[in-house]
Amino acid sequence: MVARLTVVILLVALMLCGHAVAEDKGFGVGVILGEPIGLSGKFWLTETIAIDGAAAWSFADDEGVQLHADVLYHKFDLFNVKEGKLPIYFGVGARIKFVVDDDDDNIFGIRVPVGIDYIFAKAPLDIFFELVPVLDLAPSTKFRFNAGVGIRYFFR
Repeated sequence: MVARLTVVILLVALMLCGHAVAEDKGFGVGVILGEPIGLSGKFWLTETIAIDGAAAWSFADDEGVQLHADVLYHKFDLFNVKEGKLPIYFGVGARIKFVVDDDDDNIFGIRVPVGIDYIFAKAPLDIFFELVPVLDLAPSTKFRFNAGVGIRYFFR
């Protein structure tokens, strides 16, 4: 089901693209699949620094709605690709998880995302994969991981 949804979203986005150029600027929205699963956004501040975030459902441990935001630094010179761009990125951010179980408190933590981002040469899209160590600080200290794959469409 998730794989089919990803393929459909990718095909629709590609059909809408036309002859656009690679996007390492502007604002993009899309989906993230994994832990958590939901809507993803990214806004480029400079050619190497961006802010990303998500509003998503978290299934791990205490289920609930997770909101997170990160500041990311992109390193473009590690991988050379024939078309497009393939930077790695790393950064720091925060998350809050609104737990659905009334007996549990909401969770606040620090995220340290590390990922890779393929930026298409001829379409306003990127596809990313990230691993994110998370240190929850409240209501108690606990180490967790988030991971996801996603796609975003960038608006001009």
